[in-house]
Amino acid sequence: MFSSQVTGKAIIFSAPSGAGKTTLVRYLLSEPALMLAFSVSATSRERRGTEVDGKDYHFLSNEEFQNKVDNNEFVEWEEVYAGTKYGTLKSEVERIWKSGKHVIFDVDVIGGLHLKEIFHHRALAVFVQPPSVEALMDRLKNRSTESEEKIQQRVSKAGLELTYADKFDVRLVNDNLDVAKAEALKLVNDFLAE
Repeated sequence: MFSSQVTGKAIIFSAPSGAGKTTLVRYLLSEPALMLAFSVSATSRERRGTEVDGKDYHFLSNEEFQNKVDNNEFVEWEEVYAGTKYGTLKSEVERIWKSGKHVIFDVDVIGGLHLKEIFHHRALAVFVQPPSVEALMDRLKNRSTESEEKIQQRVSKAGLELTYADKFDVRLVNDNLDVAKAEALKLVNDFLAE
């Protein structure tokens, strides 16, 4: 799937929506010594707020997304919510590895497991766990980016996603953000040093 000449590792952060994975990934990206670059996922969903195409996501129509699926341009993809697809483009991973950096992913739980299966020993898969489902609901409400119906949909899905935590290399509980950042930094540093 990828050239054996291209070296690089994959850091995968997955979690139920609202658990804090994006905050942790942004923190790790701000640490230049780690040599990380963000893999921008593709999605068929609408943009939220101030999201920027090519920075937050590659926003595609359902037809464009399906064309890329048909052309085998994804490492992995799935329909996360009815009518809303997310995926990792092969070109993103290749671009990052060719630049001499390691790729870091911020993906949903099933996508994270698929990536771990694909990258095997080249990947560290971290499951970011909220302290409780109640805390997760509070975080989603405090975002003020989604309707009550969408929040309920995400919380319902989180219950199922939490059952996959043991399939990841590491479970990181995000109860205190400063502690979670320090733990994430140590995990990634140790993995990249192997």
